[in-house]
Amino acid sequence: MRKQIRAAKTIQEPHTLTANSRILLNQIEQHPHFIAARTILLYHSLSDEVQTHDFIEKWYTQKKILLPVVQGDELELRHYTGKECLSAGSFQIEEPQGEPYTDFLEIELSIIPGMSFDKQGNRLGRGKGYYDKLLPKLTSYNIGICFDFQARENIPTEPFDRRMDEVWTEKGRYH
Repeated sequence: MRKQIRAAKTIQEPHTLTANSRILLNQIEQHPHFIAARTILLYHSLSDEVQTHDFIEKWYTQKKILLPVVQGDELELRHYTGKECLSAGSFQIEEPQGEPYTDFLEIELSIIPGMSFDKQGNRLGRGKGYYDKLLPKLTSYNIGICFDFQARENIPTEPFDRRMDEVWTEKGRYH
């Protein structure tokens, strides 16, 4: 399934991904959980993911935005304070510098990327298990986001997988 989705990603036009990212994130901005949240876990996107860079810039002065940083085989969270706090990290992802953020109970909303999500809220990641280790630590409301071409009716799951509370694509709520 990952191989199929990777292949589908390679044929997407960059301008289409940008436009669909804007549509999707505009919907998220209207979500009651987003509006109410003061502390939000996001991610600094790769070029083939829902593009979050402008979204982060738009909101970081109004909400506490946390971004994951790869540390060994786990994700560590750090507070985003502006572009000047970023430096190249693992997998060419720009990551914030600073102290680790460990007050997981303060995170009210997590916006989680995935290779795919299904109608039951199950998530298929890139295969490294980073989010599999992070998600059990969170008590936040979790929204998975991906492009519509990535969403599937069903994806394989493991007993330890944590479902998303909702899944959204540019076409609206999927789960």
